Amino acid sequence: MKYIGPFFYLCLAVAIIGPWRAPAGEFNRTLSIGDKAPAWEKLPGTDGKEHSLADLKDKDAVVLVFTCNSCPYAVDYQERIKALSTKYAGPQGKVAVVAVNVNKIPEDSLEKMKDRAKEKEFNFPYLFDATQKIAKDYGATFTPEFFVLGKDRTIVYMGALDDATDATKVKVRYVEDALAAALNGGKQKTTETVARGCLVRYVNERRPMRKK
Repeated sequence: MKYIGPFFYLCLAVAIIGPWRAPAGEFNRTLSIGDKAPAWEKLPGTDGKEHSLADLKDKDAVVLVFTCNSCPYAVDYQERIKALSTKYAGPQGKVAVVAVNVNKIPEDSLEKMKDRAKEKEFNFPYLFDATQKIAKDYGATFTPEFFVLGKDRTIVYMGALDDATDATKVKVRYVEDALAAALNGGKQKTTETVARGCLVRYVNERRPMRKK
């Protein structure tokens, strides 16, 4: 019988299961740490302007958070997001903090978002994506869920803001650790965690499933 080398079986496997793809993250089914960050373009904000990732080209890092009005967990984190923006962002800051809502229920409409932003005096852009595409591109599952983008706009962290839902019990600030590494050229200890909150309300399709 003619010898069939291992290369034959490799080709056969590729033919059967298709081209090999790198796995996604530990908890995110769409992105991995080091992936290029999906860009958002011309998303309307509560400030009446349109916003794109390209607008932030001069920033050394970007914090993107998927959030909303309707989730109690997201509401609890609003002050922490404001504090993060105060500490790192602003016109002269090296970091941009951007919040995006993709839920399409009345409480999460752009008009209601404007009311919330005014009431809570948000100091960061609060954007709405009616297509929900940007949340799908990032594999966002919960509100709130955070992504830190480095200067080269690759993903350097994704998951929860910190290690405790109760702000008084926070011991590890994952997003701040990622920012410190991104700004100072270091390497943070944790690059991915499980976000905590309400499920993103994706429309007319099954919600993204998380790895077990």
